[in-house]
Amino acid sequence: MPKAAKKKKEKAADFSKAKLRLGKGKKPSTNQVNTSFKARSIALPAQSITVEIDPNVPTTKRKLTFTDLAAHLRHHNSNIKKDALLGLRELSEAHLEVVEASLALLIGACTRLIANEDASVRRALLSFFTWLLPRISVTNLAPHSATLLLFTASAQTHIFPEIQIDAVRFLDLYLEIFPDAVVCGWRDGTSGHGKRILEGYLSILGAGTKMGEGEDTNLALPTSTASVSLSTSSKLLVFKSISKFLRAALGISANSDKGLRSTSSNLTLCFSSAFSAPAAYQTFDALFRPTTYLQPSTQPPTRRWKARVGPGDDAEHFAFNYKSIEFERAYSLQDLDDATLSAISSDLHKGSQLAYRQSDFEMRLAQALHPVLLSNLLDSAPSVFVPGSTPPQTELGIISAVACIYRNLYGALLQGTEANSNKQFLLDSLQIILERMASYFPFLPNPLNRRDAQIEQAFQDLNIIFCELTSLLLLAYSLLRVAPSNPKKRDGMSIRMQVLQVKGFVARLLRGVSVSSHTMGRNVTAQEYMALLPTLWMLLNSNLAYNGVEEDADILSALLDHALQVSSAAATKRPTVDFLGRLILLETASQYIGTFTVNNNAECLEKFKQWVTHLPKTLWELSDTDPQCTEVILRFLLRLFQRRSPLAQSDASAFLCARLIPYFTITHPTRGALPGPFTKLVDPVLQRLALDTVVVIMARVPAESRGTLDLAVHQAVEGSTWAAYLAGATNNLLFST
Repeated sequence: MPKAAKKKKEKAADFSKAKLRLGKGKKPSTNQVNTSFKARSIALPAQSITVEIDPNVPTTKRKLTFTDLAAHLRHHNSNIKKDALLGLRELSEAHLEVVEASLALLIGACTRLIANEDASVRRALLSFFTWLLPRISVTNLAPHSATLLLFTASAQTHIFPEIQIDAVRFLDLYLEIFPDAVVCGWRDGTSGHGKRILEGYLSILGAGTKMGEGEDTNLALPTSTASVSLSTSSKLLVFKSISKFLRAALGISANSDKGLRSTSSNLTLCFSSAFSAPAAYQTFDALFRPTTYLQPSTQPPTRRWKARVGPGDDAEHFAFNYKSIEFERAYSLQDLDDATLSAISSDLHKGSQLAYRQSDFEMRLAQALHPVLLSNLLDSAPSVFVPGSTPPQTELGIISAVACIYRNLYGALLQGTEANSNKQFLLDSLQIILERMASYFPFLPNPLNRRDAQIEQAFQDLNIIFCELTSLLLLAYSLLRVAPSNPKKRDGMSIRMQVLQVKGFVARLLRGVSVSSHTMGRNVTAQEYMALLPTLWMLLNSNLAYNGVEEDADILSALLDHALQVSSAAATKRPTVDFLGRLILLETASQYIGTFTVNNNAECLEKFKQWVTHLPKTLWELSDTDPQCTEVILRFLLRLFQRRSPLAQSDASAFLCARLIPYFTITHPTRGALPGPFTKLVDPVLQRLALDTVVVIMARVPAESRGTLDLAVHQAVEGSTWAAYLAGATNNLLFST
């Protein structure tokens, strides 16, 4: 019953009328429409139609300016960050000057993305930096290198391993563009981020060492706490980067095929051990230093000779007149005199204690890296050198990178003559490495597979590095006069076998003979010859008991045969002349303490004479095509007679004079006297050097042996500005002698 009453009330409510009450407003009808509204504004900062863009401001296709893109780099969305980097690339390609003008803002915004957790953002940033940084001058980039290195070094120690590996990729890029800034302070850490970067490398590899109590904490390397094992590709990346880092830190030239300057850099590491002091080697090296590489600010003042008035004039009439002449710079005999060379190395004895501390740090670095390098070498060797299979590219790269690290680091440490326990560690560890690799030497690719030029070159580089490491070990034992620490295990026979292997390989390589039955012989390239120079010198200068004269003569004979056969136009010609020239003049240096001399073998002495007398032919063939090689040959001939080498006082001097005549003047049967290649030289530096050389030769060679050389030279300069210089130089030198 209650439900029925309720339904009646609900039906009645539809027709009931509401009562009006005092003070209450009239209620709205139920069918009334509410017409009130509220308005809200929508903010679109990127698409605002109220802001007018200056048409002169460069923008991307999406109408974004540089300021807009820099702001997008701070956005929380990874896709917007990537789009901003792509936009910066687009803007830089069209308007690079805008980016250079705002480089500080760009670097500051981009460096924060180096440790970004999104891998795609890091890849986009690396791609952008790879394109942009080489296009910016080093001068403009230098003020921002510290910021780049700070954030990259921080990313090296990130908690995520993939960010650490990407940081190494950034460092590889920096080492190509501004290597000096990357390695600055790598020993002491007082300036630059070099030491922090080195510690990051060690941390990634899990390498480190704890220093004992009481030792200098500045020399301590960090103990790694890394627990993540790296993949083989990541290890390859890290090892390659460390190799580049050490090459830049130790000052080793990476471009050994780009001229004589890199030749000198390579020779410094080996020839310096044959002198009683570093200053003595620097003085000797100055004899061969090409002045065409000097900057204008470091060049000596221009000088010219005074003409001699009469035969009764005294020496004052032959003084120099220090006035500029018509060309920018010139040689004079005073510039080339041996007495002036001693001033070059006057300040080289300073800082000996600092050098000792530096070598001590490098020794500790070698001790920290050795276990990691050796373990990776042993892990990768079986898969690379197994017969009948194609070597994996990654493992082959690891072995090559590890070998380069050993060569760079141990090569720099084994140059001193101090015999101590640390040097003994270097010798023992290096001998262990070579013993592990000797069973595979020479390293050859599988002949059954299709020939791959890249793999063949990698194996050839490994062969040369093995030769250099072996010769380093040989020379170190010879100079330090120490014996292996465990004679029962290594009695020296293994070293002798390795040396014999290396000598055989080097001799075959120089002669172009195949190193195995399934490979073809080929001529040694300029890069390979440059890399072999330290090995050649160490093999020639070693004085171990089992290193006999006959074995040395075989290497020297192969070296001379190669020098006589290489053509004048070959890239190997210039380093060949420079190296053999140093060998010949070594015994004329006052502080030379090596064992090598050109008179050790009669057969090789005759080949040396033959090689010296063939140099005028090379000058003729070069003409004006290779000024640098021409300068090397002329400078060597000048020093040969200036320092009164035994070869200059032999019968070879007469042949040399006779073959130099056509270089200045050619006597044609019907056309008479014709100008030789000397007149084609356009560089006044080379012209003056050629005249200085021939003047010294004529002063040192008896008149009956000169032939018509003096007449040919005077005919070549007749009517030119060089005639007065030649007359003055000849009179002055003849008067002084």
